[in-house]
Amino acid sequence: MGRAQVLLLCGFLALTLSFGIRASFGLYLPEMNRDLGWSLSTLSYLLAIQNLLWGATQPLAGALSDLRGAAVTLLLGVLIYAAGLILMATSQDLFFFGLGSGVMIGFGLSALGFPVILGAIGRTTPQSHRSLYLGIATAGGSFGQVLVAPISQVALEAIGWVNTLLVLAGVCGLSAFLALGLRLEIRNPAPSAAVGGELRFGETLHLALRHRGFLLLITGFFVCGFQLAFISFHLPAFAAFCGLPARAGALGIALIGLFNILGSIGAGKLGSVWRPKFPLSAIYALRALAIALFLIVPVSEASLYLFSAAMGLLWLSTIPLTSGVIGQIFGPRFVGTLFGIAFFSHQLGSFAGLWLTGLFLDLFGTYDAIWWTAAALGLFAAAVHLPIDDRPVGARAPHPSAAA
Repeated sequence: MGRAQVLLLCGFLALTLSFGIRASFGLYLPEMNRDLGWSLSTLSYLLAIQNLLWGATQPLAGALSDLRGAAVTLLLGVLIYAAGLILMATSQDLFFFGLGSGVMIGFGLSALGFPVILGAIGRTTPQSHRSLYLGIATAGGSFGQVLVAPISQVALEAIGWVNTLLVLAGVCGLSAFLALGLRLEIRNPAPSAAVGGELRFGETLHLALRHRGFLLLITGFFVCGFQLAFISFHLPAFAAFCGLPARAGALGIALIGLFNILGSIGAGKLGSVWRPKFPLSAIYALRALAIALFLIVPVSEASLYLFSAAMGLLWLSTIPLTSGVIGQIFGPRFVGTLFGIAFFSHQLGSFAGLWLTGLFLDLFGTYDAIWWTAAALGLFAAAVHLPIDDRPVGARAPHPSAAA
């Protein structure tokens, strides 16, 4: 097994763990609401803080990975993530619960997230296999949903949400050994011929923040975060709201993860055949269509499972394509930092999605308004990706507007 394959395997497993644990949080909301006495809107707000801090610290984690290596960043993230799970499980006070669930897990996720892992894979993998490997690694997050969500549901019923979180904290801590595999990354790849030479860190950041295509890309990524956070955290509660059994929500989350394994790998393959911005636009349009159809037909277990499968194909498939657009324009060396900035926009969308869900539930007592908002934003994101100028910028371009 070569360097790139070992790095891919370790990155896949790290994303499986971090995203699998996070995807299970929605299963605990009804139990937390009952045991702690906090409303669903309060719990949603704390999880929204998690997403916001995850995004706010993601550019820093990406920069740390670009400059000091993904192994160091991952090890730091594992320790913070595990500590946050322990505090979340053992705290009866709202402040300390929020410190664990919102602040610490948010920080931990940024160090175990896509920008760090995909940045290391992108720097190490040859161009001919890069898009596919990015798609396979992205599928690790979905595999975590398939694996961890059903196991968490079983554990929740057997030992309760507190003990389940403590077990997950232990598993998270044991994953520190994955940092050994990430030490194989190529930290300073050869300059990309596509961008005409090697861009320094400051030059890359300056070009990106003034590049119209990059700004459009991160605008669309805001919508991705909005949709994913709302659905992943509230699909089980929505199923219960509609009178479906508890297993329906857990199975729906698992189906999203299962089908996104195919979706992520397929998107990675498409990114090597088509200009990535076009599949990105299609994904957002299809999400809007899937949500609209789900709302039009009567809600049942069958319709929930069909919707989950459809959304799964479109779920994290935006990740390798977004990373691919960034690498195509600016080269692979600092893609961790730039994707971290894009991911901050994604997490601002996650915060908005969770916050508005709680607000709309309090105002209207129904999920309808937030579902239709998510569908409308999907159409908006589909439109903003089409005018992105994804041509590579020159390493010594006098002004970024020339490439925009």
